[in-house]
Amino acid sequence: MTTSIHPSAQISPSATIADGVEIGANVIVGDHSSIGAGTKVMANAVIGPWTKIGENNTIHYGAIVGHDPQDFGYKGEESWTIIGNGNIIREGATIHRGNRPGTNTVVGDNNFFMVNSHVGHNCVLGNNIILVNGVLLAGHVVVEDRAIVSGNCVVHQFCRIGKFAMMRGLSRTSRDVPPFCIMDDTHTVKALNLVGLRRNGFDQARIRAIKNAFKLLFLSGLNMQNALAEAERTLTITDDVRYLLDFIKSAKRGVCFGHGVIVDVEEKD
Repeated sequence: MTTSIHPSAQISPSATIADGVEIGANVIVGDHSSIGAGTKVMANAVIGPWTKIGENNTIHYGAIVGHDPQDFGYKGEESWTIIGNGNIIREGATIHRGNRPGTNTVVGDNNFFMVNSHVGHNCVLGNNIILVNGVLLAGHVVVEDRAIVSGNCVVHQFCRIGKFAMMRGLSRTSRDVPPFCIMDDTHTVKALNLVGLRRNGFDQARIRAIKNAFKLLFLSGLNMQNALAEAERTLTITDDVRYLLDFIKSAKRGVCFGHGVIVDVEEKD
C-alpha cells in the first residue's frame, strides 16, 4: 500500500504514519500520534497529540480528533485519544482527549460520527454506534454497542447509554438510558426498540423476555427498587434480562423513567 501525504500537511516528527494512509491538504498531526493502515484523513482535519487512530478510518474535512478537553482543570498534561478501526468521522465532528494525566477517551470500531457531533473528554464508546448531526456527549459518557443517538441530542456528563438504545432527535438526558429502549423528551422511556432488535437478529423468544421485563420495570407502577426485586423473583432471567437488570442496578445517576411506554406495537421500517 502506498502512503500519500499532501505537501501542505504538517506532520509532527514524533508521529507514526502507517503504510496506505492518505493525508490531505493542510492536515495537522500532533506529537506522539499514530495513524493506522488504510486510514484517510481529509483536508483541514486536525489530529491532536497523543492520539492513536487504528486502521481503515475515514476522517472528513475539518474534523478534530484528540484536541484538548474543554476543562479548566486541564493543564496540557499527557492524556490520550484512542480510536479503533473502521470509523467514519464526518465534517466538523470533535473528539477530545482525557482531561487528567494518564486518562483516555476511547472509541471502538465501525462507529459513525455525523456532522458537528461532539464526544467530550474521557468518554468511552463501543462499536457500531451512530451519533447523528449535532449530538453533544459531555465528559465521561459511556455509549454501549449499537446505540443510536439522534440529531441534536444532549447527554449529561457521567451518563450511560445502553446497548441497542435509541435517543430520539432533540431529546436530552441527565440519567442513564436503559438498553433496548427508545428514549424521548427529557430522560423518558417511550418504547421498546423493536425495529432495532429485529434488525440485529433478536428472535421472538428473546424479544418476548425483554418485553416482559419492560412491562414490569416501566409500566407496573412499582418504584424501581421494588420492580427490580419483583423481576428477580418472577421473571425468566435470560442473558438479555440479566444485562438489563444489572445495568439499572449499577446506575449512579438513576435511569430514565417510563411514561406511556409501548412494548407491543408493531413498528414498520
